Parts: sequence; C-alpha cells; structure tokens
Amino acid sequence: MADRKPIETWLTDMDGVLIHEGVPIPGADAFIQRLRESGKPFLVLTNNSIYTQRDLHARLARMGLDVPAEHIWTSALATAKFLDDQRPGGTAYVIGEAGLTTAMHDVGYVLTDTAPDFVVLGETRTYSFEAMTKAVRLINDGARFIATNPDETGPSAEGALPATGAVAALITKATGVEPYFVGKPNPLMMRAGLNAIGAHSEHSAMIGDRMDTDIVSGMEAGMSTFLVLTGLTQASEVERFPYRPTQVVDSIADLVELI
Repeated sequence: MADRKPIETWLTDMDGVLIHEGVPIPGADAFIQRLRESGKPFLVLTNNSIYTQRDLHARLARMGLDVPAEHIWTSALATAKFLDDQRPGGTAYVIGEAGLTTAMHDVGYVLTDTAPDFVVLGETRTYSFEAMTKAVRLINDGARFIATNPDETGPSAEGALPATGAVAALITKATGVEPYFVGKPNPLMMRAGLNAIGAHSEHSAMIGDRMDTDIVSGMEAGMSTFLVLTGLTQASEVERFPYRPTQVVDSIADLVELI
C-alpha cells in the first residue's frame, strides 16, 4: 500500500461482502455509516440485473443498511450505459426483469422483437423457452448479442439456480455467437461506475469476496483491491491465482478504520 495514492473512493461488492443470504455481515452497517459520514464517493456493486436501484435500496434498508439508491451500481445499469455509448437511441430485444428493462428505457432504448440492434440477456427467474427461441432467431438474423454478466449460477434458499451465464451458453450453442459480457469480471463495469461518480481509479479501491470477478476486475481497472473472506474465495485459495489483491482481510469490519 506504500506506493498507492490515498483512497478517496470506495467500490464494494454486495453479496458476500455486505450481506450473506439476506443477513448483514457484521461490520457492514458501520462501514456504510462511516462512508456516508466521510462524504467520500462510493458505490455498492452487484452483477445481479434483476432489481432497480430503488428496489435494492429498499431491500438493503430492510436489513438495516442505509445505502442511497444513487450509490448502487448494477450490471443492468452498466449494460445500458455501454449500449448508449455504442449505439445511442438503439433498439433491443431484452430478456430480463425490471432492473434491466428500466435501465434500458432510461437511456432511451426502444424494446422490440422486430429486427432489434441487440439481443440483451439478463437475470430472470422466469426464463422461457419461447423467449430463448426468439433470441436465437434474432441473433441468427443479425442482432448483436449482449449479456449483463457471465455468472453461471445464482444462490437461493433451495440451492443453486441457473443464471445469465448458463442461459447465454445455451443461446451460444444454438447460434454459434458468443455474447459480450458487460458485468464483472469485465473491468468496464468498474470504469463505468467510477465515471458515473466522477472518480479516478488511482484513488479508488474495490472490495470483493471473489478473486475471479471482484479482485481481477478491480485490478484491471487500476484500483487497489481488498479481498474479504466472508464470501466465496477462501484464504487457502488465494495463492492459486496468478494475481493478488492489495490486501486480504477477514471481513468488511476490518476496513472501517481505513475510511
């Protein structure tokens, strides 16, 4: 850390860092409170594209974590921003929930199943054979294929659920077309988030619980990185990766004093 510039902006993953299975991780409330009191820019990130910023604000508030909606950054928002930059005012066939469709509408995209510029795949709990068939045919007809994130499974109380990456693989198998994934580990999601709050990577840090998504994308975006051991990656697994976080800590509670 000696050769790093002071951290003025914090980005943190949500699941595995602030909450776990719907319950706040000890220290998460103190961390968010300290951030808000400091006045420093910060974002809470999630690859999940189901919910809008307001939805997530309400869900976190019910857990005792007061995160203003404007401080939440999702793969749906990053995807919409990317498409708006690439082809402003375009059209898309979207498979996803309100988090994604709202983000797409907010940047001025028209959602259609008639010769769209893009097929955009996000998270949903109601993937349908009809929707996937439509996506396959539109891609075969020339629509560009975008997916919010590459996560192959997601958590639930009953166990793992197939997620965006798994459904994207099905569509790729049927079309021969690989999607462009916008969410983590693509550092584009981090850079877009930093740009949204006017921050620079040299003065920013990313906190995550996964070496293969949070830490690698934070590193590639030029930020300091902190791995917490309250989520997926365990301490014994860190050395298996060809890159390292700036620091490994037990939990978010260990980072409160750094703000």
